[in-house]
Amino acid sequence: MFSIFKSKSDEDEMERAKALFDKVTTTRADTRDIRTMRIRMGLLARAHLDKSFVSGAEETAAWQKAMDIAHVKGKDLPDPPEPTEYQKIKSGENEIFVYLPEEYSFEAFNLGARYQKTEISAEQAINSMQGLADQICLYEFRLDEPFQVLQFLRDELSGEGAGAEPSG
Repeated sequence: MFSIFKSKSDEDEMERAKALFDKVTTTRADTRDIRTMRIRMGLLARAHLDKSFVSGAEETAAWQKAMDIAHVKGKDLPDPPEPTEYQKIKSGENEIFVYLPEEYSFEAFNLGARYQKTEISAEQAINSMQGLADQICLYEFRLDEPFQVLQFLRDELSGEGAGAEPSG
């Protein structure tokens, strides 16, 4: 897309994402439109959580590598990676910013980092991340059922063999 057609800055989009989260979590009405908006927000939150988890794992892997190189070369150690409350998520043909409060986004990022460092198993990561998703969907968005997170990790575990206990 040409930049001349870009109507809003990233900051504006982030503001809009936070405003949408706030609207969904504070609206007490229960109309069909509001329920649809809550479901859509739940799906976006699931994508945000998954992406935050993956970012935590990937950025931690890169940071660990940079730490090793810094140790060997006697250089200053790099700062650890930092999570963000905003994730850019593909929605249809566009990418949009999705906001989740620090308590959720940072926890998802840190769980990904802990999984990368093998401090927690895949099962523990899934259970903890699902607990976050449950809290957001049930208590923030007031949905009847939460969305399932980390499907890629669940699929990976189920593919390890029938009855086999995954290591990690």
